Amino acid sequence: MHDPDRSESPALGKLTGVRSSKHSFYPEYRRSNERLTHTVRALDEISQALVRSAEGPRALVEAVVTAAADHLQAQWLLLAISGGQLSGMRPSQLLYHHGTFIDDQHDMPRPIRHHLTMVRTSPWELGTCSLNNGLVRAPMMLDDEPVGGIVALAGEDVQLADTDLAIIRVLANQAAVALYNSHLFQTATHLRGRTDQLTAEASRQAEHLVQRQAELEHVQQQLTAAIQRQVIDEERHRIARELHDSVTQAVLSAGMIVEVCRSELEVLPPPAPALAQRLEPAKELTQQAVAQLRSAIYALHNASDEAPGSLPVLLERLSHVHLPTELEVAVRVEGDAIALPPAIEHSMLRLTGEALFNTAMHAHADQAVVVLRYRPDRVLLSVGDDGTGDPDVLQRDLLSAGNEHSGYHCGLANMVHRAEEMGGTLSIRRAELGGVLVHLDVPLSPAWRVSDD
Repeated sequence: MHDPDRSESPALGKLTGVRSSKHSFYPEYRRSNERLTHTVRALDEISQALVRSAEGPRALVEAVVTAAADHLQAQWLLLAISGGQLSGMRPSQLLYHHGTFIDDQHDMPRPIRHHLTMVRTSPWELGTCSLNNGLVRAPMMLDDEPVGGIVALAGEDVQLADTDLAIIRVLANQAAVALYNSHLFQTATHLRGRTDQLTAEASRQAEHLVQRQAELEHVQQQLTAAIQRQVIDEERHRIARELHDSVTQAVLSAGMIVEVCRSELEVLPPPAPALAQRLEPAKELTQQAVAQLRSAIYALHNASDEAPGSLPVLLERLSHVHLPTELEVAVRVEGDAIALPPAIEHSMLRLTGEALFNTAMHAHADQAVVVLRYRPDRVLLSVGDDGTGDPDVLQRDLLSAGNEHSGYHCGLANMVHRAEEMGGTLSIRRAELGGVLVHLDVPLSPAWRVSDD
């Protein structure tokens, strides 16, 4: 005969947790349903607590402690970190006691501090999860390593079952994972903020560098302009000194000699007075020459400020300051002009000035030509005239110009020295105009091109 109680009890027990369908079935079913409802509510609270990782460790720990305390109706509940992968986590301990949170261990009751020490130093002694006289202990496991634990004293009227211990164990382990994720999230947020800060700082530094680079380029332009003006000014002053110390003094001496001769002739018998009268224009000419020289010297010393320019422009200006002769100077440029280092342009200008001055003072020339040639690997500069100079004699003088003790050919020695400083060579030959040609050959240095870029 079929026994309905025996056939229905196992299935009913699996579905409801009730072991019998007799007259005690309904009260047992109610207790099981209440426990199931309580378990579901606890799991819901736990899930809400564990998803608060983004709010930071403090909010997460408080949510976990609150959920566990509510489920156990705990008189107090302690969550503490022992170390491992959660080392350095803050807060490292949190006690829920009579509705308040305490994170300072010195403010915790002495018995609870005993449990705190045990969790910190021996978390493995918590076991998997245990219940002893209402005291619930559960370890927090992360990668099979104890990293802390939960210790709680359940409420006096609470009857705990195995499901309650399982919930606390799940909560403890999931709390460890959630705390670790929260730590990673906070670290990533901090690093992202630091990265944004460094990026902004790098952008500010880049803008500052661009500004400083612009200021540096402006200062470099001003320095180059100052050097260019200095070259012209030095050349003017040098010519002015030469005119004052040599030419002017020679003209004055000549005028004095003419005046002395004229005075002596006037007291002699005829035709001496007539000769003295013929010397009168010579006296006036020397006076006019001295006046012109003084005017030229003043103009050279007080030249108006000129805007800076390229080497061809400066050569053009330089060609107009070689007085007092009527020497006509033409400047010709071949090839595409490139910017040279200021020191090189300075030396080339000074060398050109020396050559033109020698032409003006000694060559008896009517015209001179300055030719500047830009080549891919070198710069060529030549100064030629139509004067009476002998290039063979000057070439021999050029070879002996390095003798510092001779006292002669200082201008040639200066030009040779400047050419050597630039890494170039200086030579003298016959010019197409018929006079002397001073030729400078300067190879281009790769460093000049780099600095020019």
